Amino acid sequence: MTAPIRVLVCDDQMLIRTGLATIIDAQPDLETVGECGDGRTAVDLAAQLRPDVVVMDIRMPVLDGIEATRVLAGAGVPHPVKVLVVTTFNLDAYVYEALRAGASGFLLKDAPPAQLLHGIRTVAMGAALLDPEVTRQLVGRYAARIRPTDGAPRDSALTPRELEVLRRIADGLSNSEIAATLQISPETVKTFVSRILAKLGLRDRVQAVVYAYRHGLVT
Repeated sequence: MTAPIRVLVCDDQMLIRTGLATIIDAQPDLETVGECGDGRTAVDLAAQLRPDVVVMDIRMPVLDGIEATRVLAGAGVPHPVKVLVVTTFNLDAYVYEALRAGASGFLLKDAPPAQLLHGIRTVAMGAALLDPEVTRQLVGRYAARIRPTDGAPRDSALTPRELEVLRRIADGLSNSEIAATLQISPETVKTFVSRILAKLGLRDRVQAVVYAYRHGLVT
């Protein structure tokens, strides 16, 4: 039998924590291994419990969800934890910062239970929870805030075709849309995406979008 996905729930409102844990524990393939109400405790519990996914609120006392996410999943963290951020406002100013801090995706707090469960499973498998349309909105709203990095880009290792795919990812296209645009199969796109992430040392499509904008590959 496959071990259940272990989830740590972090939210400063007890009612929400309890509700999330109840929904999670009702699933045979998921289990809540811990709960907490602030970012500092989230970091400590994650180190102790090593959950597969941390469901992280943004606005919390002591240490907010963005900083907690950076500690758990940010650049340079040797054993990053997968973080699924939850927020009250769609695409609020904190969401972009949370994704940049290392989160694998986000959901709204009023999302239906089925969407939450899908999100946890998706993030646990190593995929980014960003709908292509949401990616377009996110990039469109916050691209101006992404400052080009002064560091040398790593995309010189990419082939022209891989660069083309990376730009399409940054545009918010799904694999099937990229396939149609470039007239290749979805399986080939999937292979390109895997190679791009590996060559650039990125974890998921969210990081690929941020990378592309920070290195001026798209405008």
